[in-house]
Amino acid sequence: MTAEEDSIEQAAADRRERLKALREAKELFNAKDGDEPKDDENKSLKFRNYLPHDEKLQEGKLAPPVLPKFEDPIAAVPPPAEKTEDPFVNIAPKKPNWDLRRDIQKKLDKLERRTQKAIAQLAEEQAKENQESAEENGETASRGD
Repeated sequence: MTAEEDSIEQAAADRRERLKALREAKELFNAKDGDEPKDDENKSLKFRNYLPHDEKLQEGKLAPPVLPKFEDPIAAVPPPAEKTEDPFVNIAPKKPNWDLRRDIQKKLDKLERRTQKAIAQLAEEQAKENQESAEENGETASRGD
């Protein structure tokens, strides 16, 4: 035999050994599962959100949870009826002269200051007159004694 044929035979022998090892590992794995009792028989699957298509698994379907009734005390009272207004009514201002007052507000403020100043001046003049008249009356009263 030549070296080339030896290498081919060696490769074939190695392959046979690997295949034999794989078969034995597979048999060992299957034998391990076969020795134990089947888990499918012992387990009971429960499906809460999933509806299984298999008839055997239909037994594990759970009924949906029933929530207790909650009555909202606020929702029980009907809301007060809101009066509906025509939206075009709200376009007009509440006071019809608001724009006039806005425009002349500076002038009104100026006049108000002048009015207050004039009232204060008149009050001072009246106080002076009262004082002068009191002095005159006081002198005349002292002359009579």
